[in-house]
Amino acid sequence: MDSEIARVLDFVLKILRAFSFNEFKVYLSTRPEKYVGEDEEWERAESALKKALTESGLDYEEDPGEGVFYGPKIDVKIKDSIGRLWQCSTIQADFNIPQQFDLEFINDKGEKERPVMIHRALFGSLERFFGILIEHYAGRFPLWLATVQVELIPVNDANFDYAEDLARKLTNEEIRVSVNKSSEKLGKKIWRSRAMNTPYMLVIGDREMESGKLSVRSLLGGEEGEMTTEGFVKFVRDKISRKE
Repeated sequence: MDSEIARVLDFVLKILRAFSFNEFKVYLSTRPEKYVGEDEEWERAESALKKALTESGLDYEEDPGEGVFYGPKIDVKIKDSIGRLWQCSTIQADFNIPQQFDLEFINDKGEKERPVMIHRALFGSLERFFGILIEHYAGRFPLWLATVQVELIPVNDANFDYAEDLARKLTNEEIRVSVNKSSEKLGKKIWRSRAMNTPYMLVIGDREMESGKLSVRSLLGGEEGEMTTEGFVKFVRDKISRKE
């Protein structure tokens, strides 16, 4: 049980940190007044949870009596970009369900033994986690999470076909792309792309078509200079692989 709880906690922290949540408020909720199971089981489970927290290096607080009736638990609250705390991940040790279903396994001594069930809620509610992510990034998602990663902006109608062909190439490289084919002026198209928090935009004009090079602009860094299609694909895919 010790090693499994430690693995689950590592998994929880790995996932949360991947989404840029690096500050946590952690609670260890212990045995309530009314509970099922034996005292020895509770002590063993609480000890395993404490050990996992200690080895993770996380600071935590004990929340006496706030465990659930079937076992103690770890609650992880994440701090978003403006300092608000959100309850998300939970790890619980459960003695009740294995008992109710009369579950058994054969241990390494060849003897029957009752397992302990470990519940892991990595995000809490997935829809709620999406809401927290939107708040955390203020809608300005990093490249790897953005719904549209690259927007192609043709300067005029004559550049549409080239932009569509480029969009197909980028899509084949698993890059999420949109093409702005509206009749708006170039400045308005660029403004709209920034307003939608698109990480990268490529302005496609006659010069780009003739040279075969792309004029790259990023939401955060501004002008990124010119790149070949192959160079831009590598540039974007490298950033995605690093979760930037």
